[in-house]
Amino acid sequence: MRFDTKIGIVVREDLAVWQKLNVTAFLASGVAAGGPRVTGEPYADGSGNTYLAMFRQPVLVYAADAPGLAAAHSRALTRGLDVALYTEELFKTDNDDDNRAAVLDVPADELRLVGIAVHGPRNAVDKTLKGLRLHP
Repeated sequence: MRFDTKIGIVVREDLAVWQKLNVTAFLASGVAAGGPRVTGEPYADGSGNTYLAMFRQPVLVYAADAPGLAAAHSRALTRGLDVALYTEELFKTDNDDDNRAAVLDVPADELRLVGIAVHGPRNAVDKTLKGLRLHP
């Protein structure tokens, strides 16, 4: 099935594996919280157990070096896409208030990004992530 929107997550390729997984999970949660049409309906199994709703479409995960990540971030902002971000400083904080404060203190072009997630029209996301490779 072809969707008219796309979800892409980009993680900095030099992170430790546990950091890549952690960053990806946090960024995916940002996209999920971004709007009502991003997730589908909750699940249920034949025994009556209920499960959380998930994204309605695939999530593509990319790897990039720091300059590639910064360029994708800039293109995403220019195109007005929904963006979630994770910076190096967030590895040192332990709560949501401190996370937001750590990002608020830094101008966009000086953020030490380790990952971003973008969601929006397929064509705009494709142009934003052009040249990045899918994570191995």
